[in-house]
Amino acid sequence: MKKLRMICLVSTFLLGLPMLHAQKKNTQVELEVQQPATGLDKSLKRKVAIARFSNETLYGKGIFYDRDHDPMAKQALDILSNKLASTGKFILLERSDLDKILDENDNSNSRFKGTGADYIIVGSITEFGRKNIGDANLISRTKTQIAEAAVSLRLIDVSTGQIIYSEEAKGEAELKSKSTLGVGASADFDISLSDKAISAAISKLVENVINNCMDRPWRAYFLTVDDGNLFVTGGKSQGLAIGQEFIVKEKGKVVKNPQTGLNMELPGKEAGRIKITFTGGDNPESEFSIVEFIQGEIDHSKLENYYIEEIKI
Repeated sequence: MKKLRMICLVSTFLLGLPMLHAQKKNTQVELEVQQPATGLDKSLKRKVAIARFSNETLYGKGIFYDRDHDPMAKQALDILSNKLASTGKFILLERSDLDKILDENDNSNSRFKGTGADYIIVGSITEFGRKNIGDANLISRTKTQIAEAAVSLRLIDVSTGQIIYSEEAKGEAELKSKSTLGVGASADFDISLSDKAISAAISKLVENVINNCMDRPWRAYFLTVDDGNLFVTGGKSQGLAIGQEFIVKEKGKVVKNPQTGLNMELPGKEAGRIKITFTGGDNPESEFSIVEFIQGEIDHSKLENYYIEEIKI
């Protein structure tokens, strides 16, 4: 009888071990979730707005052509947006008024302020054409449809108003059909070749756009001081989390470049370091964070003279 009771007790203990292990594991997970993030999240997202994508070619432009509703320009804009969004490194902003902002007769850097973006992209289709190549002999016939496109992109840094990247690339797409003694595949006009050629050209430029954006330190700006709390731009959608630390810099002196005639800002000097204590907001354009200084201090009456920069490691 004692032996049977001992076997039951051992069995009950062994059966309970997995439950104790699971409870311990769940407790560890909860602690990990509640623990604030420390250090820098390398996936801080940049806010990008595509101001316009125009069609500068004569292809498809008839008497009733509407520049504001160009189908090829719309295709190119959608392709670029999808490629940038698929990287997970950007927040794309919808700003229908950016085209008007860029068309303003104003050479000052301030015309880019208020867009809500870190970078603005301006694109154009500079070349486009289609051609058919055929080869026929006694027993076979071959037909090749070819679409060729050239796309130009400019990347503008909103904080300085300067073009930091500009390049043009070409892309090509083709479709072949072959028949022998009248038997075989035959290809009609394929409108999708236009998309493929434009996509091929844009693909050659996207990596350079990504590198130029990500190689530059992520920046944010002070919003206001309310009830002793310092509010800054940026939130969860950009990758900010409680516990992250950033450098605070005082803006450098603005000087005029005698070669270009444009104003340029000299490098800023470090004024201190901050830590995020709270994040809030409903969408990327209204998100904010509350921070506290862990080193140094700034003049709260002149918040516009400072900016926040990520710590590069």
